[in-house]
Amino acid sequence: MPRHHEVRTLPYSPEQMYELVADVASYDQFLPWVSAVRIRSDSDTEMVADLMVGFKALREKFTSKVRKQRPLSIHVDYVDGPLKYLRNDWTFASDGNGGSHVDFSIEFEFKSRIFEMIAGQVFDRALRMMIGAFEERAAKLYGASASPAAGMSEPSGMRLT
Repeated sequence: MPRHHEVRTLPYSPEQMYELVADVASYDQFLPWVSAVRIRSDSDTEMVADLMVGFKALREKFTSKVRKQRPLSIHVDYVDGPLKYLRNDWTFASDGNGGSHVDFSIEFEFKSRIFEMIAGQVFDRALRMMIGAFEERAAKLYGASASPAAGMSEPSGMRLT
């Protein structure tokens, strides 16, 4: 089962990073491979959303339940789609200097062995692209002068298992 855990220090507040990650409706505007989003329900503490994800000739819809605890954490559980299992957690904490420590973890398993093999081949690259897309979106929304590259922790802090 592919797993990834990473902590980044970014020059944006925990509230700003929470808002960016919680804005699932905008994912198709900046996340690679997300071509459409439908929010089924949304409240201050919970959301149910469908994402249409495509890679090459493969296109799949999956549904997730998103639990939100403003501005501390976002927890995503899989509901339906091509996966057997998905768990994704984000936590946001102040770095004491106006920025934040963003802790991101994901683990999943596909129902299909074909998807599992494809995912295994591109998993690391896809995650780096996704995390980079969130950082670029933060710079666009909150100002490039507080560039993530300036405050970002070194990639050596990444742990892939």
